[in-house]
Amino acid sequence: MRPIWQKALSLLIPVVMIWASVPAVAGNPGFGERKYSISVMGEYSYNQTWLHHGNIDVQGLMPFNPYFEMEAKLQASTANVYTGSVQLRPKFALPVGELFIETDVLCKLLARNRLSDLTAGLGIGYRMDYVSVTVGMYCRVLDNWDRQWHSDETYVVEPFNVMYRLEVFCRPQNNPWNISACVSNVDDYQMERVWQPLFMLGGYYDVDDHWRLNIGAQCKPTGMFHLDATFYGATARAGFTYKF
Repeated sequence: MRPIWQKALSLLIPVVMIWASVPAVAGNPGFGERKYSISVMGEYSYNQTWLHHGNIDVQGLMPFNPYFEMEAKLQASTANVYTGSVQLRPKFALPVGELFIETDVLCKLLARNRLSDLTAGLGIGYRMDYVSVTVGMYCRVLDNWDRQWHSDETYVVEPFNVMYRLEVFCRPQNNPWNISACVSNVDDYQMERVWQPLFMLGGYYDVDDHWRLNIGAQCKPTGMFHLDATFYGATARAGFTYKF
């Protein structure tokens, strides 16, 4: 039998193709006009597993029309870890706010450990000017590069995990500057189990119609569901976005 995530993708792809072909009209005024853009960011990160390391992120946003957009993201780390992800996002304008469906496929190559992590998720979200909420599920396949294909060794499958994201903004999301706070078990380059939340702060400032400055920070505790929550790792990032 095919894994659950393959069945979900096979049902979703035709819907996405139809939705992407809808002709473009004026964008949702509550959230500003989404433009084709590319972002480049540098990160300094520390965690108790990989210690000090740096990351380079490259992200591209492709809003084919006001109802459908795609994001592609790549990250290379001095910890000898490489990650790529793709997000497909159909959107539905409502009288108040916006509803969206988010499909995530993430592949992490842990060359330092000779492991691969393939994750696929499907979530539904709702956002208003000051709040964005997403809930869904994902599955994961972990594989060892040294596994003998004709032996009894097998890969590890996690068929069901819950994902969630709650983000709050201090200004409406179409404002030329903003600051946000977020709690989630997923971000652009990782999907953690439900009991391993990430706490994030982010901000941006639009210099002009094309250039945007981005900053962000993330903290990851461990032992969150125990009596004591201790520090595991933290990341700080800064970069820019060019909007075409």
